[in-house]
Formats: sequence, structure tokens, C-alpha cells
Amino acid sequence: MSERIRMIESGFERALEVEDGETPTPEAGQVLVEVEACGVCHRDLIDRAGRFPFQRLPITPGHEAAGRVVGLGQGATAWKLGDRVGTMHRDSCGACPACARGQTSLCLGAAWVFGILAEGGYARHLVAPERAFYALPDGLSGPEAAVLHCTFGTAYRDLVSLGHLARGERVLVTGANGGVGAAAIQIASRLGAEVIAVVRDERRSAFVKSLGASEVIVDPGDKFHGKTAVSIDLALDTVGVSTFNSVLRSLRVGGRVVVVGNIVPEKFALNLGYVITNGLTITGGSGANPAEMAALLELHRAQPFRIQVTTMPLREANEAHRLLRAGSIEGRLALVPTA
Repeated sequence: MSERIRMIESGFERALEVEDGETPTPEAGQVLVEVEACGVCHRDLIDRAGRFPFQRLPITPGHEAAGRVVGLGQGATAWKLGDRVGTMHRDSCGACPACARGQTSLCLGAAWVFGILAEGGYARHLVAPERAFYALPDGLSGPEAAVLHCTFGTAYRDLVSLGHLARGERVLVTGANGGVGAAAIQIASRLGAEVIAVVRDERRSAFVKSLGASEVIVDPGDKFHGKTAVSIDLALDTVGVSTFNSVLRSLRVGGRVVVVGNIVPEKFALNLGYVITNGLTITGGSGANPAEMAALLELHRAQPFRIQVTTMPLREANEAHRLLRAGSIEGRLALVPTA
């Protein structure tokens, strides 16, 4: 039997349900992974709220899983039994222009989106196309490995590949005590940047300072632009609508922002005149591709990152969502299947 969590309907009024079913069988081109742990992300809350109208229901949530390959479908050759792998956010077709450039996270033909269109990682076993995974080392614990791609991988891509971070720059990070924010502080400071972290609770200040932030601003979200001691070269906004105005107004002339999170459904009214006058660059963030994960893992091997993960049993997925909604987590949560 294979334990999994099911979301039957959208919304937080109906609890996620625990099911014990048969172990899935990989089809052609797919692999079966025995899950060690699966991260709990703010996107999981967005999925559960029903903000993606094309989401398939019922479904198993979760897009941050790590484990070992225990089954191979016909024609699956990218992995062998026993390989340790982590999930990308989705698969890739390998044939579109984006894939040809190595930008698999922008694939035009990807259809296997964990937790939205395909069964996710809140389960003991996960089956997916072989291109939906990347290689993991053995030195990370299951929970650390599970959250690595969606936190550190995303922060690395958005700061380095998309944000073009340079040594000596001043980097602003919103939602700095969360998974992506905490990763961004470490990556940016490791690469020689000065990091200004924004948190909404004074109790998170010591945590983000311990990760390498040189300055911490405590603000509920929309007025911190008058509090930064310096103008900002590059911002990573993990929060979205409630922080974006202050992010824009914190940037120097010619500054850049990469937006990777939007935790509320409201739309943002953008002052295009301000963007044009100040020559600002706004980029939509995305998850790392395999090459970026390999580069990130090299950084980790040279000097291990601090990967902050709180673990909970898989069957406590509802409580994990409650804690995340309350904003009472430093770093990331991960669900672990029952032994």
C-alpha cells in the first residue's frame, strides 16, 4: 500500500484527506520514486485556494519531493534504480525552442505540473516523466533535499541567471524569513552582495541576520521604501502585491527586480511612468533548470548552505498548511511519509 494525501475540492473549508492506495506503476518514459520527503510551499496554498482554474481535482498536492528511483517505465533511460532525485516544478518536452536553449523551466510543451495537472509529492510514491527530475547528492537529508530546488534553486536562478547579480551590489529580499528568502540571503551574500532583508515580524530579525543579511527592515509590507539606508541595485520579491510598490521605490535609477511570489490574489496597479522614468527592469522569476541546480550544488559542496527545514508527518498536511498560512515558519516545512 502507498500512503498519499488527496485534495478533493478547492478551498480550506474541506480538509485534505489521507488515502492508502496501490503503489503506482510507471508508464513508458516515466520513473517511480519512493519519496523521502516533500516540501510545503506557499504555492501549495495557492493551489488549495483554487486560484488555478485549470487545476485537476481530486489531486495529490506537492511539487517539492526527493527520493530514490525504485521503478522504470519502458524506454526510461535517464535514471537507474537507486538513483537519488528531486523534482523540478514540472517536466520538459526536450524539443521546443526553450528546451533547445537549456531553459527547460520555460518549456512550451510541458504538461506534467506537479500538484496542478499531475499527482504531486504528498505521498509515499511518486510517478512522473523522467525529465521531471534532477540528480541529488547523498549528503543532504531527505527534507533538505526535498526543498532544495524550489527554495535555493529558485533563488539562484532568479538572482544570478535572471537578475544578473554582481559582486558589491545591494540586494533587497522581501519575505526574507521564508524558504526562498532565506536561500536568497545566503546566495547573494556568498556571491559578494550586501543584503537588505525585509520581514514583517521583529522575531525573524535574528534569523535573517544569522544567514548573512547586513540590514533588516521590519515592516508589514508597503512602506519600507523610506527605511532603506541605501538605494537598491537588485530586488527579489517573494511576496508580491503587498510589497511590490515599496520594492519599486527602493530601487536606484536603472535598478532591477525579479518577482517570484504573489501570495494574495489581488492585482497590482503598475505606475508605468515611474518604471519608464527610472529605467527599471521587472522580470518574472521561475524555477531552476538542471544546469542551474548543478551550479548551485557546486556552491553547496564548497561551503554548505544552511537549509532550514521543520519536518512533520505526511498525515499532518492540514496542520502544516495551517502553520504556513499563519506565517509562523522560519525557512521551510517538509512532510515525511510514515516509516
